[in-house]
Amino acid sequence: MNPSRTFIRLAVSTLVVMLLVACSTTTTGTKRSNLRDNEETDAQKASTLNKQLGTVYLRQGNLALAKEKLERAEKYNPRDAELHSVLAVLYERLNIPAEVDRHYRTAIRLAPKNPQVVNNYAVFLCQNGRTNDGVKRFLESARNPLYRTPEMAYTNAGVCLRKARRLDEAGNSFQHALQIAPNNAEAAYQAADLALEQGRLAQGREQVDKYLASYDATADMLMMGVRLNRALGDRVAEEKYARRLRVEFPGSQQLRSLSEPAAAPAGAPQRNPG
Repeated sequence: MNPSRTFIRLAVSTLVVMLLVACSTTTTGTKRSNLRDNEETDAQKASTLNKQLGTVYLRQGNLALAKEKLERAEKYNPRDAELHSVLAVLYERLNIPAEVDRHYRTAIRLAPKNPQVVNNYAVFLCQNGRTNDGVKRFLESARNPLYRTPEMAYTNAGVCLRKARRLDEAGNSFQHALQIAPNNAEAAYQAADLALEQGRLAQGREQVDKYLASYDATADMLMMGVRLNRALGDRVAEEKYARRLRVEFPGSQQLRSLSEPAAAPAGAPQRNPG
């Protein structure tokens, strides 16, 4: 698996949209007569502007300018939880783990009920081998009533556990996600992929068939059907899924991989999200 492509997290592009909305709403309000309040407002405006610019630069990949603007924003308003979340993303891009950890912790301290921040911190923890801490944070997000997609947190927890080779726990986490949202394609894929890795081929095929009987196909799920039926030696079913893949996803990477040599069964299969 490739965890950096498998974990579900809040993308930088989404952060940009959130920040643009925040900028349009936080600069309005009643006038304050107190000079100190006016100064604070000016500082907040300066922080918001620099945060907005820094986030756009981050999205564009201009890390030097992003760092300059975001650090300037922090000087103006060090108690902005959203800003610390963006700074964590920046330092992750710069590969400075200590700063990533510090900013995520600050963001959570300032906004402890924000499940997206907790989820993103959990992704960072899992990617850096801190499995127990990461899973704990994912479950914290999943149980937060403000989190609209708890199935994503359970799926992420499963990916984290799988990466640590705690496969039975991972399987339970994927199934928990599917109990909440049976239409979650990523959780269904992960559950079937894990079954293939563990040699539970019939269970894996049942997972794929159950999903495709009720929900729209994805290239990943059809390819998983190909792989499972190939492992089972069911050429007819394998060709059925391969045909659907050719018809429904003609330009997909999954279809191109059909002509590539099969990967060795040992170890976790490579993940290629659609």
